[in-house]
Amino acid sequence: MLFERERFPRAHVGESLLPATLAVLDDIGVLPFIEAEGFVRKAGATMSWGREAEPWSWYFAETNRRFPHSYQVWRPRFDQILLEHSARSGARVRQGEAVRSVHEGGVELASGARVEAAMVVDATGQGALVATARDLQEWDPFFRNLAVYGYFAGGRHLDPPDDGNIFIEAYEHGWLWKIPLAGGVSSVGAVVDRDYGAAEIRNRGRARFFRDQVAAATRSSAMLEGAALRDGPFAVRDWSWCAKAMTGPGCVLVGDAACFIDPLFSTGVHLAVSGAHLAASYVTTALRTPSLASDAAESYERLYRTQYRHFHELATLFYASNRARDSYFWEARRLTGAKRGDPRAAFVRAVSGQAAAGYERSVLSHGVLPEEFVTALDGELAARNARRMRPTGATRVRMTSGLEVRSAAVLGDGCFEPGYVIAGPDRDDLPVSTLVASLGHHARGDTLDAVAARIARDNAVDVEPVRQAVIAAAELLIADGALEVLDAAP
Repeated sequence: MLFERERFPRAHVGESLLPATLAVLDDIGVLPFIEAEGFVRKAGATMSWGREAEPWSWYFAETNRRFPHSYQVWRPRFDQILLEHSARSGARVRQGEAVRSVHEGGVELASGARVEAAMVVDATGQGALVATARDLQEWDPFFRNLAVYGYFAGGRHLDPPDDGNIFIEAYEHGWLWKIPLAGGVSSVGAVVDRDYGAAEIRNRGRARFFRDQVAAATRSSAMLEGAALRDGPFAVRDWSWCAKAMTGPGCVLVGDAACFIDPLFSTGVHLAVSGAHLAASYVTTALRTPSLASDAAESYERLYRTQYRHFHELATLFYASNRARDSYFWEARRLTGAKRGDPRAAFVRAVSGQAAAGYERSVLSHGVLPEEFVTALDGELAARNARRMRPTGATRVRMTSGLEVRSAAVLGDGCFEPGYVIAGPDRDDLPVSTLVASLGHHARGDTLDAVAARIARDNAVDVEPVRQAVIAAAELLIADGALEVLDAAP
């Protein structure tokens, strides 16, 4: 049963989708309805940002063959399509009914009625019903920003093939987005420092402040010449945060009710959709296999936080890399971004993780990265190249210091299943097969032939197929840094 406070369609910001989002929508069967709606096709993004102010573009087709494009959606209709799909899929949808509170075993509606449930999914967005009530919100000290936005009719956008791209322009006080929507409408928003924006809105009013921010972004304002503001402006502030806990007894948090990161890379909808996929798997597991519920909850949070950290690190680095504009806003973010955390770990998270997003190397290559990050980047790339090799049966290996094979709930087909991960500090858990887990357990300085022989003996199977599989797996784990190579056997 789905309780929705509003009646759809209802207004919502966040129109720019990523290809990785389409993959999840395709898996649940709703993508054909999205494709049939006539939303603007988005090939990538164009940015005035980085080393200089001259615009540059990156394209999904460079890294994503399955979905070389995405969409710029009208959120009231996009969200309505998802709601209708929920009803077609069997959910009992109750619009115009707000939930007042969540308790163990169900919810209490604004009407005072109580509804019992084995599991409650909090998808209340920025309202964050559970996180607010239970003091779970941790606000991000770096992304202390404010956004003011509205919708324009008329004007123009970029020339083909970039006419469907989101345009992001850095200017003195922050950055501005311009998103082309169907029907000649543009979503336009300015992201500025929270304290600056709040003070200026108090002094000048929201409408004048918004007009001045658009005018300061010269390329965007030129494209909006002759356009008329048809809706807004609206303002939101302090929206980057993460919950201290995303699961509890009979409850799971998802989407903006669990976390939200700066909108720079249009990750809000993607985090919500991919998080919903993980949450659905967790709920299925908790209800069908209660003995695995605790491990599944831990895995859900770990996987969701991994995505959040990845996008957070990428946005932090990209803010720090901008030299297209000089001002207090940008200097403060360059200094803060350069000081955050371990640069090697930042590289691993920002460039290695979340390959489905596909744009990390492109966007980072256009900025001026902090010197220590560049040094760590060069060192990590050199180390990876040095590790590349083709092991043989005589190659002696062991698990890299600090890493271990652990039992864990791993994501399967629509649920979590018992499995194994290679885990350790400063790296994301790596789910592995039973064979690779056995390789990790036995990799204590012996040859791969000896490891294969033990695995074959333990499982009463022929050694040669196991030997070939062990050598192939070892090659990947060595390149990844999960296995260390010792000297070959004499």
